[in-house]
Amino acid sequence: MTRLLRLLLACSVFVCAMTPALAQISLSTAVDLALKSNPKVKAAKADLDKAQAAVQELRDAYIPNVVFGIGIGPTPYGFPLGTPSLFNLTSQSLVFSFAQRDYLRSAHAAVDAAALTLTDISQAVAEDTVLTFIALDRDTQRQAALNDETGFSGRLVSIVQDRLDAGQDTALNLTTARLTNAQIRLAKLRADDETAADQTHLAQLIGLPAQGLSVTSSSIPPFIAPEPDRPGLQQASSPAVESAYAVARSKREIAFGDARYILRPQISFAGQYSRFAEFNNYQDYYLHFQQNNAAVGVQISVPLFDEARRAKARQSNADAAHSEHEADAARDQFFESRLRTRHTMAELAVRAEVATLDQQLAQQQLDILLVQLKAGTGNSSGAQMSPKDEQASRIAERDKFLSVLDANFQMRQAQINLLRQTGELDAWIRSTATSDSLTVSKP
Repeated sequence: MTRLLRLLLACSVFVCAMTPALAQISLSTAVDLALKSNPKVKAAKADLDKAQAAVQELRDAYIPNVVFGIGIGPTPYGFPLGTPSLFNLTSQSLVFSFAQRDYLRSAHAAVDAAALTLTDISQAVAEDTVLTFIALDRDTQRQAALNDETGFSGRLVSIVQDRLDAGQDTALNLTTARLTNAQIRLAKLRADDETAADQTHLAQLIGLPAQGLSVTSSSIPPFIAPEPDRPGLQQASSPAVESAYAVARSKREIAFGDARYILRPQISFAGQYSRFAEFNNYQDYYLHFQQNNAAVGVQISVPLFDEARRAKARQSNADAAHSEHEADAARDQFFESRLRTRHTMAELAVRAEVATLDQQLAQQQLDILLVQLKAGTGNSSGAQMSPKDEQASRIAERDKFLSVLDANFQMRQAQINLLRQTGELDAWIRSTATSDSLTVSKP
């Protein structure tokens, strides 16, 4: 008996381990996971590290480097050739350069551009995560509505079939009912495919398995209307636009540094120590030969004529002007897109209100029909309500509800896009702490 109990316990543990876990995730947690695991965000962070390293490289040009070298050869025949040193230490560094300061300012601007690009990519990933999260929430409600609608249409087909068998209905109505049922089943299959696609996309964004992944509807904050753009005030732009201007500023500093190369002194430090060898027979040819030799000095150079550098300066200037014009174009496109989104959101809000009222009207008509079916119309000469009318009304109400879901989702898409354009997306995501955790449970 004890052995049998142990076997049953082991089997139950195995079955529990094989049962897929159901993960229900909140909105803010999904965004945090996406920002930590998204490869685009990681690539942008690597670009920022690279830009910061470039700044350090330009600064370190003022720090003397140290190079150790060894040159050993056999005893030469005749007059000694080559370097007679056993080993040598050399050191070089930049002391002063007009262009170097401009290049350093350019590198700082490049760091600003990389940081702004990282912010823009992070916001894009957050927007994608939020849209997918809300889409999956919409998919869940849509699946429930389509399941109800499928049941109603199936009962409608059965009712019409029974009425046809009793001689109270026509074959045309049966075909119509069957067509409605087939259309609803087709819509359900398409909705299931879209739900699976949204679930897979969200799983890829946050780095969790797609199987059993669901969202917490209560973690979605209420939508707030962004402040309208007021004429005459300078509105904040996006990180992408600011990054474009930072890139243009970086290239302008490079162009300025290239233009300041000609006729500007450059001062460099140089030092060297060498330990000379005796087997190269240098002592036989030089009267004051010594093994230890060192030299320290400062070199000052002034470029007087360099047409290649002048051409490079013109090229850098044109490149900077091109980047500035691109930044202006990106700014104008951003403001136009934000204004267009505001108008679109207003239209979608009215459309969602119309769909909601239409669904409420269908629900009220269904309620009236249910009352009439229960109590009768009280008018024997009028048309009597039947179960067939009930199922048709239920199908119509569910169809209106699906229209409400689609209209609300389109409006939310525009709202989220506008929140990102106004820089309020992150604050909106963090505006609620409801269900701000990942819950894993066994079905």
